[in-house]
Amino acid sequence: MIAFVSGQVAALAPDTAVIEVGGVGMAVQCAPGTLAALRVGEQARLATSLVVREDSLTLYGFADEDERQVFELLQTVSGVGPRLAQTMLAVHRPDALRAAVAAGDEKALTAVPGIGKKGAQRLLLELKDRLGEPVGAGAGRGVGAPVGASWREQLHAALLGLGYALREADEAVAAVEPQAEAAAQPDVGALLRAALQSLNRTR
Repeated sequence: MIAFVSGQVAALAPDTAVIEVGGVGMAVQCAPGTLAALRVGEQARLATSLVVREDSLTLYGFADEDERQVFELLQTVSGVGPRLAQTMLAVHRPDALRAAVAAGDEKALTAVPGIGKKGAQRLLLELKDRLGEPVGAGAGRGVGAPVGASWREQLHAALLGLGYALREADEAVAAVEPQAEAAAQPDVGALLRAALQSLNRTR
């Protein structure tokens, strides 16, 4: 089990960071909010979870240990695989998921692409009393950090990385532009959540 990777960021893609560890480039699948806080050439430390399949080994990366634990717990729910679990964490931080489950908030869960009413009900049923209460671990951790004028490019790339078509990504970026322009320093993580919710409403 690879619990974390630490090293220089060698490359970034819409859904992947390559971290150089001991001369080896480790490809780590990350949510857009996590990627937004990374910079090529700078040091980074990501908590990781290794997902083993018959034909692949995939390393998923997270901003902190709490996020990794929630990612693994989400996959214990029937019908939830690593990609959907990561998408859930792209839309909602761990404490937001805890709050949604504690309150039985189906609407918050169906805001995640790929989760319908039945899926939300299953998540609420199977995660009840397992996620726990919000702990405030996500505060001030730097995910979704302000990225200044490049928010459009980062958000667009993140949406494409999550599998949306070019036209859908363009429309989602346009939908959140007023929110971004109103902020002195646009927060890519918050904009991504708003963009995903706008896409979910139009489907």
